[in-house]
Amino acid sequence: MLQKKVTDMTALRDAAMTSKAWPFEEARRLLKRYEAGPPEKGHVLFETGYGPSGLPHIGTFGEVARTTMIRRAFEVISDIPTRLICFSDDLDGMRKVPGNVPNPDALREHLQKPLTSVPDPFEKFDSFGGHNNAMLRRFLDTFGFEYEFVSATDFYRSGRFDTVLLRAAERYDDLMAVMLKSLRDERQQTYSIFLPIHPETGRVQYVPMKHVDAARGEVTFDDEHGREWTLPVTGGNVKLQWKPDFGARWAALDVDFEMYGKDHSTNTPIYDRICEILGGRKPEHFTYELFLDDQGQKISKSSGNGLTIDEWLTYASTESLSYFMYQKPKTAKRMYFDVIPKAVDEYHQQLRAFPTQDASAQAANPVWHIHSGDVPESKLVVPFAMLLNLASVAGQTGKAGLWGFIQRYAPDAAPETHPDLDQAAGFALRYFTDFVAPTLQFRAATEQEAAAMADLADRLGAWDGGLDAEALQTLVFAVGKDHGFEPLRNWFTALYEVLLGQSQGPRFGGFIALYGVDETIALIGRGLAGDLVTA
Repeated sequence: MLQKKVTDMTALRDAAMTSKAWPFEEARRLLKRYEAGPPEKGHVLFETGYGPSGLPHIGTFGEVARTTMIRRAFEVISDIPTRLICFSDDLDGMRKVPGNVPNPDALREHLQKPLTSVPDPFEKFDSFGGHNNAMLRRFLDTFGFEYEFVSATDFYRSGRFDTVLLRAAERYDDLMAVMLKSLRDERQQTYSIFLPIHPETGRVQYVPMKHVDAARGEVTFDDEHGREWTLPVTGGNVKLQWKPDFGARWAALDVDFEMYGKDHSTNTPIYDRICEILGGRKPEHFTYELFLDDQGQKISKSSGNGLTIDEWLTYASTESLSYFMYQKPKTAKRMYFDVIPKAVDEYHQQLRAFPTQDASAQAANPVWHIHSGDVPESKLVVPFAMLLNLASVAGQTGKAGLWGFIQRYAPDAAPETHPDLDQAAGFALRYFTDFVAPTLQFRAATEQEAAAMADLADRLGAWDGGLDAEALQTLVFAVGKDHGFEPLRNWFTALYEVLLGQSQGPRFGGFIALYGVDETIALIGRGLAGDLVTA
């Protein structure tokens, strides 16, 4: 068994070196960074950043999940150790009071203070930044991500950033030249890469520097009241503006890889140049496209459009979300409730295919990347889309009622032995209730359709072929052909609209096998009698 595992890993590594799966393509690009030898620090460092002004969201999940996919792909093709840092920019000033916290008025006096200096409105942690950091860590831990957490506040105040900050003071003019080219004339007059933290008020100061003393590592500025102050750039007295901070972090940590959304792409040359001026080597980047809502607009935390991670997980598993995140990261995709059923079923299709594939196909299979090679078995013997259709005809029977139909179709299945199917049944009932049921529109059958459906009911009444989905599908096809439907899909559309209240539906033979022959005959009777339209 051990020999087989070694052989499989060897085959996988060979396949990974030519695989067109995007995590392996990115991993190979990263490996070229160290063709001459491993890094002096002894590992390859992946980083993902987080702004803790609010709670973690679906974009946070996607960024960490995708970075982890590339990290695991890199570990297949290289023996260099890896680390993943999740960096929280919690020294940033609180620019506005969030609307979803208790006692918001009590926070107004703390505007512009670093998030880790703002009291926690939930009264559970030392600061509001500490609260949001804890939510981030709980969020990441829930999904089993392997990472190291770094707080910007600790990073600045502990001295870990001091060398780069002193270098920034020495090379201030060069850094300012990079930044000023990217700013409007009005903004240039007040801009500085340094943001001092006022020694009395504790607020982050967005003011120009009167003087930068490179030799002493100090900055001099006037506060909003015109008083002059001089502070060392080290020890957490000063932070960097967000664009310089991006590049400075790369230099200070010696980051090898970071991904971010397309909205950052125009800043990439700035981040890179800042990193290089500060003595670092710019990392490899990966820019992903942004998600769109049902209207084709960019999903935004502030506008609240699109899906939240809690909403997705109300109707489907984490793995289905990871599958959605894996698909074409450089293509803008609609991310709304209607994508969930397809993502669930495609994920399980890939799970079922995985054991039959060779190493090359497995390396290209999304489930390898979702599960870091430790791919589970799918026991979803009934597709999610079929569960939705079953929910539409099973009435108010709940999950137990669905299982009654499932076990007749798959006698060996049970909630205890098929937990993913049991979970999917519960998800399907919720999804049907919230999204499918309100849209159902039944109609009466035309004369041609009624004759065909009556014929189908008669043939099913004489059926003795058991619950063979393919044989039943052949029977349904035959009825449609015998009654002159052209094209034949018009026959299936009629079945869906008259019997299920939808314009699209499942393979009808599979539906009959799951729902039952006698039950389908009864359903046809109700449809032809007009009972479904009335209901």
